[in-house]
Amino acid sequence: MTDLWDLSIGTAATMIRAKEITPIELVESHLKRIEETEDQLNSFITIMADEAIDSAKKATDIIFKRKEIGHLHGIPIGLKDLYDTAGIKTTAGSMIYRDRIPNEDASVVTKLKGEGAIIIGKLQMHEFALGSTSINPHHGPARNPWDRSRITGGSSGGSASSVASGQCKGALGTDTGGSIRIPSGLCGIVGLKPTFGRVSRSGVFPLSWTMDTVGPMTRTVEDSALLLNVLAGFDPQDPGSANVPSENFASDIAGGIEGVKIAVPQEYFYDIIDDEVSKAVQATQEVFIGLGATVEPIKIPALEHSLAISGTIMLAEAASVHDFNLREKPSEIGDDVRLRLTQGALTSASDYIKAQRARTEFNQQIKEALNKFDVLLSPTVPVGAPKINEQTITVGNLHQPTLSLLPRLTRPHNICGIPTISIPCGFTQQKTPIGIQIGGRAFDEKLVLRVAHAYESATDWGQSKPIL
Repeated sequence: MTDLWDLSIGTAATMIRAKEITPIELVESHLKRIEETEDQLNSFITIMADEAIDSAKKATDIIFKRKEIGHLHGIPIGLKDLYDTAGIKTTAGSMIYRDRIPNEDASVVTKLKGEGAIIIGKLQMHEFALGSTSINPHHGPARNPWDRSRITGGSSGGSASSVASGQCKGALGTDTGGSIRIPSGLCGIVGLKPTFGRVSRSGVFPLSWTMDTVGPMTRTVEDSALLLNVLAGFDPQDPGSANVPSENFASDIAGGIEGVKIAVPQEYFYDIIDDEVSKAVQATQEVFIGLGATVEPIKIPALEHSLAISGTIMLAEAASVHDFNLREKPSEIGDDVRLRLTQGALTSASDYIKAQRARTEFNQQIKEALNKFDVLLSPTVPVGAPKINEQTITVGNLHQPTLSLLPRLTRPHNICGIPTISIPCGFTQQKTPIGIQIGGRAFDEKLVLRVAHAYESATDWGQSKPIL
């Protein structure tokens, strides 16, 4: 079989348990896919072919020696290149860390391996995860599988392109201002930002300690649930980890959404948005109504302050993380990232405190909205994937910098830390994907996943695949 790379995680895992395929066959299929497509996509910083084959051989032997195997046994997974991997370099997409080789795996990498997952490589990203395009000055741009002249979005761009193209079954990204959801939306896959604190960040290179979130990127909603089953859990090594019970996030994913109350914020999300994206998102509302949900408009005034709140907090914290690099090695940092770090370094303590106070009011308004409704529905990105050389984007009569426009609609969910998923909902006239995002109450990933799965099952957007 030559198309094993095209199977979902759930299907491949079932076939491995039934001994219909082996981890060796599965990994070899994905490595061949990487070989065929990587020159077009530039998804990886480090391809771990030898390590993956060795792990696949061991995983295949285990199948015939044990009755019980892990939930992800033999499944090839990619990691954004800021997850520590013992003995394998972790660069955070930077030349400063080009020779950094961790001694230990990140906590979530240990969990993945504990369930039998096979790490197939370290994925391309925007430098330091501080950007929305994944145009990396040191490694070149990650390219969108739907149109290689276009960006993937960022900062988890390599993760999105690798999953969308079948180079790996699933990938881990990180989301501080939309870095899982933006590339997922632009590359036509599923990207889940769990509740802040749901998944450990121990061993994951930081950007903003009050907003960084670890999450899965997959081809299907169910696959994201299956990965979250493995990733979730309290970790005392992460000061931001929440001590809440873990769950089986896939257990009632197909339970339907009869009676679910969906709120559609009317301001902010539609102020700067391409018409065809707006129409695609509006069309999703009819699908949800047809599935038995109620859809109502809502006003959340604090949304208008999203960019000021998130920008001030994120850049100030990022500048603190990279204080030494900014002072001692500025010439080794890409221009756009250095500029944003410098901006963060100039943020006063007073401004940072004001932003955190505003965040408290913002979070209260979101909480009040979710006391009345079950989920919030909005577009993921205001436009389809821009061309790699487009530094500004025209929306209506407005000219917007690409770097600031792409995360505009995802940042609100990082301020309050609610679980949010991006799923495909259409295509632009240029045949690039459009995404919607569904946000829910803190630690209610099960409902968010169920709503997303209901839409995915009722439409065929998620079944479309790029031609490579």
